[in-house]
Amino acid sequence: MNPFPPHMMAIGINTPGGPEVLVPEERPVPQPGPGEILVKVAAAGVNRPDVMQRKGLYPPPKDAPDIPGLEIAGEVAAVGDNVTRWKLGDKVMSLVIGGGYAEYCLAHEGHALPIPQTLSMAEAGAIPETFFTVWHNVFERGGLKNGETFLVHGGTSGIGTTAIQLAKAFGAKVITTAGSAQKCEAARKLGADLAINYKTEDFVAMTKDWTDGKGANVILDMIGGDYIERNYEAASVEGRIVQIAFQGSPKATVNFTRIMLKRLHHTGSTLRSRSVEDKTAIARAIEAKVLPLIAGGKVKPVMDSTFALRDAAAAHARMESSAHIGKIVLTV
Repeated sequence: MNPFPPHMMAIGINTPGGPEVLVPEERPVPQPGPGEILVKVAAAGVNRPDVMQRKGLYPPPKDAPDIPGLEIAGEVAAVGDNVTRWKLGDKVMSLVIGGGYAEYCLAHEGHALPIPQTLSMAEAGAIPETFFTVWHNVFERGGLKNGETFLVHGGTSGIGTTAIQLAKAFGAKVITTAGSAQKCEAARKLGADLAINYKTEDFVAMTKDWTDGKGANVILDMIGGDYIERNYEAASVEGRIVQIAFQGSPKATVNFTRIMLKRLHHTGSTLRSRSVEDKTAIARAIEAKVLPLIAGGKVKPVMDSTFALRDAAAAHARMESSAHIGKIVLTV
C-alpha cells in the first residue's frame, strides 16, 4: 500500500504575471524514478528564480516540473530503484530542479542532505538553494581564503545573509552593501565588518578606503549592469568577481583594461541547469564542510517570514517588496 495519496495540492502558474497568478491546484503525486526520492514537503524556500519563472522570464529545464520551487525540507515518503542512502521516514533537505511548491516533491538522492537536529523544518527549507549557491560560487569558484576580504552585494538577501556568515566562519573579512540603515545594521549583526548603504554611499570608494587601497579579493555580485565596471574598480589585484544573477542588466559597457592591469578573474555560474553529478559534488562538499557549522549553531539561515503553501502569492509579494531580511519560506 502506498504511504501517500494519489493527488496533492501544488501551486501552479496559470499565466505569466504578478504574484496573483500563483494558484493552488490539484496535481497527481509524482512517482520516484531510479535514483530519486519522493519527499513529503514540510517547507519550501522562496527564491528570486521562482519570481523570474512566475513572470515567464526563466522557463524551467525541459525535464523539470512546471511547479516552481527549488529547495525543500521534509520526510522521505518513497524511494526509487537504486536509492541506497535514504529510507522511508528520513528527514531531509534538498535542492530540486522544480516542484518545491507542493505537498510532495521529487529529489535526486545525491542532492539531499540530512537535517541537523538544531534546525526546524522551516529553517531546513531555507538552506539548500542559498547554501549550494554560496558554497560553490564563493569558495569553489571564487576561492575565498582565510584572511582575505570579501565583498557581497545585497547583504540582507537570502544569498547575502548566508554569504556573510560562511565567509566569517572561514576567516574572511566581510564588506557588504544594503539599501537602508536598518539593513546595514542587520548585516553587521550577522558579522559584516563594513556595511555600506548603496543608496547614499559609494561602495567602490568605501571598499578601497577600508582596505587601505587594496580592494576586495572576492566579490559576489547578483546585480550586473553598471556594477560590473564598479566591481572591477573595487577589486584587488588578482581579485575574483563571481556573477550569480542580474537584477539589473546582463549587458554593460565596461573598460576591460582593468582585467589586465589587476589580473582579474570574472567568472559566474547558474545552479539549476548543472548536471546531477555537479550538484551531487556540491552537496557532498557542503555535508563535509558546512553542515558541521550549522549543526554547531555557528551558521544558520536568517528567517524573514513564513507563509502557508496556499499563500505563495503573498510570499512572492513580500519578496518583490524587497523589505525582507533573510529567507522567505512556505510551510505545508
